[in-house]
Amino acid sequence: MNYYSTNNKNQKVSLREAVIQGLAPDNGLYMPEEIPGLPRAFFKSLQDRSLAEIAYYVSKAIVGDDLPESELIEIVDHTIQFDAPLVPIESGVHALELFHGPTLAFKDFGARFLSGLLGYFAEQQNKEITILVATSGDTGSAVANAFLHVPGTRVVVLYPSGKVSEVQEKQFTTLGNNIIALEVSGSFDDCQHLVKQAFLDEQLKKKLFLTSANSINIARLIPQMFYYFYAYAQMDSKKPVVISVPSGNFGNLTAGLMAKKMGLGVNKFVAATNVNDIVPEYLRTKFFEPRKSKQTISNAMDVGNPSNFARMIDLYQSDFEKLSSDIVGYSYSDKETQGAMRLVSKQSGYTMIHMELSAIWV
Repeated sequence: MNYYSTNNKNQKVSLREAVIQGLAPDNGLYMPEEIPGLPRAFFKSLQDRSLAEIAYYVSKAIVGDDLPESELIEIVDHTIQFDAPLVPIESGVHALELFHGPTLAFKDFGARFLSGLLGYFAEQQNKEITILVATSGDTGSAVANAFLHVPGTRVVVLYPSGKVSEVQEKQFTTLGNNIIALEVSGSFDDCQHLVKQAFLDEQLKKKLFLTSANSINIARLIPQMFYYFYAYAQMDSKKPVVISVPSGNFGNLTAGLMAKKMGLGVNKFVAATNVNDIVPEYLRTKFFEPRKSKQTISNAMDVGNPSNFARMIDLYQSDFEKLSSDIVGYSYSDKETQGAMRLVSKQSGYTMIHMELSAIWV
């Protein structure tokens, strides 16, 4: 399987190059050349499959023959060390609990898969891989813990001063060993800009073997598809399914859209944000206007220029009508604690799945 840049579909690289580069040289994000539809037999047997079995099947379809089968199985087994149960809340409403990993955040799935891949690639070369990661909270802790003591790797976490929860800050600043944390005077967007700037610095790239562990890295998105299929496998309702995804940099929602493209029967996605409502506003106005992020109590979602919007547009070939038919957007202030989609799910005859991303509340 080859991977192309969202800025230039003719610029194609292997899985290894896409994962190690993280960001394409033209500042684009890598996407698989093909997102294959999965056979009907797979979906018919979905309820009989474990999360690990689903993860292997889905990742194999995307990765293809770029990894030995034994290595892919080992990476999947390393990733799936905890459950993602679908818990009923009330009639027609469920929560997919994604906080059962070591750092209590959904990004444990993606970080562990990525650490397995990069650990495998690091063994094949004699130069240390430096992983740059910008974080507004949960990414830094998940990545730091996933890569701790992984041979041939070093992690540098950039985080905005005073804008990360105390628990999450301790999760990535107290590890030492191959984990380095740098406190930045600014916002998450400033940290993300520094990471992207580093990848475009040719002199720095000659000195260091750089890659990223943010959701700009395609290896973070692949494992995030797993639990969408697993959530569907745990459903016993025949009603159309709507999945609500709390969103910041929009990697998680993009993974859901990729799962839908592979054939997962999701009727609609809800892009739920805090006051940093760049994507919900786009869905209302057709205009994508990044802006400086605002600090909220949901700090991990404080993103004013979501990188994965480029992938969302790419998936739908810039067709606004098709994209907006699959996604609706809602934004909430710190004072607003209940969303309208629960009512929509009842009134419209949907089954609602809410992604419960983290057990850490600020």
